[in-house]
Amino acid sequence: MSHTWGDFQAVVQLSAGLNVAILSFVDISLPAIKERRRTFAKAQQELDMHRSAPGKVTSAAQLEHDCQVEEMNEKLYLLWQQSLAFSNEEDSLIHYTGILGFLGAALSLVLLWYSAQCYDDVISVTGKTVIGLSFCSLIGAFVINFMTASQAGVYTKKCNQIRQEMHQTLGIATAPTPGASPAPATHTDAASAKMPSAEN
Repeated sequence: MSHTWGDFQAVVQLSAGLNVAILSFVDISLPAIKERRRTFAKAQQELDMHRSAPGKVTSAAQLEHDCQVEEMNEKLYLLWQQSLAFSNEEDSLIHYTGILGFLGAALSLVLLWYSAQCYDDVISVTGKTVIGLSFCSLIGAFVINFMTASQAGVYTKKCNQIRQEMHQTLGIATAPTPGASPAPATHTDAASAKMPSAEN
């Protein structure tokens, strides 16, 4: 049985509608991206509080505290380095999603116009294939955002594990008491200072 363009017009309309709304797919990954960046910033803030905490009673206790802070800072910095390339991918997410949405919407609208003009004409295999391709941008945008959200969740979980270890080792971070002498600066300051600027 031969099919006409009119028989597939509803499918083309669905493709056009979904492609026009493709930017809403960003909502899949944006919450995970924001949570990852917030968690990294919170971990760094807590570590800075521990570093500037009032000095210990004895030099031995202060040295042990400094070593523990150094260990936590090293773990956090290494995780931040691992996520750096992924962070650059996050920044281009909306850009690529927008491109896919524009291409898909343009193709779908052209097909919609063509199906109206050739409503009673028999549709060829090529026409069916092009209609199928008009849905590919939807798949691409969904895959990009879903994978980004998943990877962001992995880094967020690892960062929270470091924060939990930090709480167990150093205690809950609190703001230093006004007037108290901060702990001596350690050589970890240079490494930790790099992290906030990259995550903002």
